[in-house]
Amino acid sequence: MELSEEHKLIREMVRKFALNEVKPRAKEIDQTGEFPWDTIEKMRELNLLGMPFPEEWGGGGTDTLGYTIGVEEISRVCAATGITMAAHISLGVYPIFEHGTDEQKRKYLKDIASGKKLAAFGLTEPNAGSDAGGTQTTAVRDGDHYVINGTKIFITSGSLAETFVITAVTNKDAGVKGITAFIVEKGTPGFKPGKKEDKMGIRGSDTSELIFEDCRIPAENILGREGEGFVIFLHTLDGGRISIGAMGLGIAQGALDASITYAKERKQFGRPIGKFGAVQSMLADMATEIEAARLLVYDASIAKDRGERLIKRAAMAKLYATEVAVRATRMAVQIHGGYGYMKDYEVERFFRDAKVTVIGEGTSEIQKLVIARELLRG
Repeated sequence: MELSEEHKLIREMVRKFALNEVKPRAKEIDQTGEFPWDTIEKMRELNLLGMPFPEEWGGGGTDTLGYTIGVEEISRVCAATGITMAAHISLGVYPIFEHGTDEQKRKYLKDIASGKKLAAFGLTEPNAGSDAGGTQTTAVRDGDHYVINGTKIFITSGSLAETFVITAVTNKDAGVKGITAFIVEKGTPGFKPGKKEDKMGIRGSDTSELIFEDCRIPAENILGREGEGFVIFLHTLDGGRISIGAMGLGIAQGALDASITYAKERKQFGRPIGKFGAVQSMLADMATEIEAARLLVYDASIAKDRGERLIKRAAMAKLYATEVAVRATRMAVQIHGGYGYMKDYEVERFFRDAKVTVIGEGTSEIQKLVIARELLRG
């Protein structure tokens, strides 16, 4: 697959930024759990926080493939920054851009597509993970308002975002057709962030609860129509899965980069370990799987831009690229030996960061169900 000159320029620009601005902070934010506001501000200035949205709304004016390359390159050096970018764009901004009314777009879109404000997506709950249709948060109509009660968990940028898209049940008797999407603003009475999670990986990103206690929002904050929330979120997740695939791809490529360098420099038995067949075999496996993952992720990105049916392609890209990330980082640690287990080397961080990609936005097991359902469809 040959990239256009425009996409090559995007890759070059983001790679340069990632190496010069993101990578130097990656180890520190992993160790401290500090959110890198300074890096996020620089990303905002470069329009990286709104890459696939039109310039008229404050975005970067690129396409999905350009955005995918951006997530890949950022995640190649720091997955915590990569997931902050991906969740903001694919999950927070996209549903308002795609399903918002003209009034909602005028009110919210410019600030979030430009990166002036972070956006977040509230779907997962204590009892609704893979079973997103098991949502228990409720929204009860009260005149020209809805009153929301419930809790969301594992929300990327949950304590930092200012604009949220969330789901709540508006009709308990209608199953998934009784779920509605809402836009909620930070500072709305009855809405607050809860516990901030202490995570194994992507520690420089924010992951928090969202708590709703008699939170009153105007009825005009419905996204789409009442009862369409589940469908809106499924469409949103299709695009989100491509970006998590890109994140896994970036992590895997970063692990391969580090392993090649180490294999050339590290000597045992009087010669570089890259001369040994066992190490060469692992490098070959990593490189081949990464290239295959890249083709799947890029193909899904192009399909999205063409408006083609995305469900199977997105699920395949997410499934394969994230599983490759887990395998590649495991092999990278193995190539580094004892040093790979130490925090002095970045492959230890890559190994921890990779695991979340096979869980978030649909586990690998859920992706297989989605793929199989599409294969058997009709």
